[in-house]
Amino acid sequence: MTPAIQASVARQRTALYNLLVEPLAFLAARCAACWPHRQRLDAVLSSGLRTVPHCRFLYALDSDGIQISDNVAAEGLIASDFGRDRSERPYLQKPIPPGGLLLSEAYISLRAGRPSLTAIQWVQNGGRHLGYLGADFDLRSLPLTRKLYPEPDHWQQIKGDPAIRGSLFEQQRVDSLMDQNIDSVLPVVEELVTESGVFHTKLHFSSSRATIWLVADPFCYRILAYEALVDPDICLAYPHHPYPEKALIPKDAVRPILDGFRRLRFADDVIYLRSGSLNLFNGMVGLNFSCDGSHYLRFDQFLAQDSPFWRSIG
Repeated sequence: MTPAIQASVARQRTALYNLLVEPLAFLAARCAACWPHRQRLDAVLSSGLRTVPHCRFLYALDSDGIQISDNVAAEGLIASDFGRDRSERPYLQKPIPPGGLLLSEAYISLRAGRPSLTAIQWVQNGGRHLGYLGADFDLRSLPLTRKLYPEPDHWQQIKGDPAIRGSLFEQQRVDSLMDQNIDSVLPVVEELVTESGVFHTKLHFSSSRATIWLVADPFCYRILAYEALVDPDICLAYPHHPYPEKALIPKDAVRPILDGFRRLRFADDVIYLRSGSLNLFNGMVGLNFSCDGSHYLRFDQFLAQDSPFWRSIG
């Protein structure tokens, strides 16, 4: 994960930890008073379930990770989990922090098959370690703020399918219909972006099509086949829309970006551009090459002929 995503996840985990630390510590103390009696533990956990926010299951484990209570859920007791060996589960593979509460990494639950996490609380009596209190949570039930992390705008290179890279020099670019009529296609695409409210477009040169997203209908994409792209009449199908004020790509940079796509498409018959995209609002250009490698970089880095990107491709 990128640093921005890691920071976002860390903030959510801290908020969850702070939400759970007190109720689980209090409930663990109640469990210690009746340890290790199954029925008494079930009763304590059943009454304590409502005190642990958003908890799906509660259970008690001995020091070896063997379950010594039933699974306690809002629906009632699940007796079949008594005696279950949880010692190999991910949440018991790490040492418990000094505070006594461990919040596991998210994992796919065995029962529900969905992303989940577990909180493991030490159960102690007079400083003597008795076992653990386990609390399972379904991620979809947690009150995560999930504030969107900022997408990085530095140049990113991502390798593609190794099978394609392995046979790269056995292939050669074949002129597509879009290649043969690119002088007609690029002005149409420029017009759609600068005058018709298309804020994101991806040109698939090898298959002679484009995918577009419009400001007026951003949740749906539209596919323009070659016959539409080569016909300027397609511009009549979309109402005029002012160029977005919040666009990070200036209006006069759209055509140079498209011309850059053309240059990469015809630069080499072995390593060539398969598809290129631009997004006005995040200011990014995306490139996918015949080797299946992808590049994502800011539009100004793409347009600067002395940028590391252009030096890297020779």
